[in-house]
Amino acid sequence: MKVLKFGAVWCQGCLIMKPRWKKLEEKNPWLHTEYYDYDNDKEMVKKYNINDKLPTFVFLDKDNNEFLRLYGEIEEDKLQKILDENKNR
Repeated sequence: MKVLKFGAVWCQGCLIMKPRWKKLEEKNPWLHTEYYDYDNDKEMVKKYNINDKLPTFVFLDKDNNEFLRLYGEIEEDKLQKILDENKNR
């Protein structure tokens, strides 16, 4: 599983989510994440049809197929549950 994280420096929710993701990434070393800046990474923003509803988290399976998309501030325990349930996707 891979999570694509889309955010921006002007996004309040992105600032809140940054330390949550850092903790989750430390607790789940198998998890692969990539961060893309809404203003600078236009190619990826276009490819994944990201609008200005940030932060946006795109969950991909082993074949890079999207199976979940979340927006905004998400509690750490809810994210951990999603990761646990989808670890082998």
